Amino acid sequence: MFLRIIACEVAFREICWVAARSPNLVDLEFLSQGYHDNSGIGRAHLQERIDAVPEGKFDALLLGYALCNNMVVGLEARHTPLVIPRAHDCITFFLGSKERYARVFRERPGTYYYTSGWLEHRERGGERVPWQQGAQLGPDTAFGYQELVEKYGEENARYVMETLGQWVRDYSHGTLISFDFTRHLPLEAQVRAICAENGWDYDEIPGDLGLLQRWVDGEWNEEEFLVVQPGEQVVATYDERILGTRRVAAPASPKPRPARTEPSFVELKPPPPKDE
Repeated sequence: MFLRIIACEVAFREICWVAARSPNLVDLEFLSQGYHDNSGIGRAHLQERIDAVPEGKFDALLLGYALCNNMVVGLEARHTPLVIPRAHDCITFFLGSKERYARVFRERPGTYYYTSGWLEHRERGGERVPWQQGAQLGPDTAFGYQELVEKYGEENARYVMETLGQWVRDYSHGTLISFDFTRHLPLEAQVRAICAENGWDYDEIPGDLGLLQRWVDGEWNEEEFLVVQPGEQVVATYDERILGTRRVAAPASPKPRPARTEPSFVELKPPPPKDE
C-alpha cells in the first residue's frame, strides 16, 4: 500500500523506525507538538492537512494521534480512509497496547512518562514551554513571566505560575520508556535530572512498538484501530473503544427554484373601422 502518515513530532523517531521496517510505502508529515496546547486549533490544522491530500493518491491516511484532549474528535474523512489507533494519549503508542497502558497506570499511579520525543521537543526555538512534560515553573521560567508581571503585577504573576506548577506535586515517579535505537541518546541523564529537580523517583521500562508497527503495516484489526471511511466523522465513545464514527450529514439540497414562467400578453387588436 501507499500510505500517508500525519503525526505529532513527539513520535518522530518511533514512527520513522517502524516505517523503515514496513513493507508498505510511506509518505511522512510531522506536525508541531504545540498543537496539543489548544485542541481546537490543533483539530482545525489537522483537518487542513487531511483536506490537502490529493484524492486518489494514497490508499489510507494514518493519523499519529490518540484521543489527545479530544483533538481528533470531529475530524472528517473526505475521499480517503483515516486510520487512528484506539488510545487515550500517545503514551499508549510507546507501550504497545491500550491494555498495557491501563495496566502500568494501575500498578504505579503518579508516574510521569518520558520518551525521546517528549524530551527533545520540550524546548522550541531555545525557549522552554512549561506546560509540556518535565518543565519547571517559577519566576525564572521563560513562560512570559515578565509579561505577566507587567500586565497583572508581581503578586498575581507568582500566583499564576504557582497554580500552573501544581502538576509537579501530583507525581512521585518519572519513568523513561526506553528503546534499543535510542540508547545512544542522553535520555536517562535528562530524566534523572528532572526527577531530582522535582523530588521524584527515577524508573525505566522497556517500550513496545507493536501497535505502531501494525498500524503502518496495515494490520488494522477493529480492537486496536479505528478506520474512518469517507463521509464519516470521528467521535469519542467514552467506553473501551475510545473512538468511533458517525456519518456526516449531507448538506441540505437547495430548494428547487420555481419554474420560470414567461409573462402572458393579451393580443390587442385594432378596433373595427367605423361606418362612414
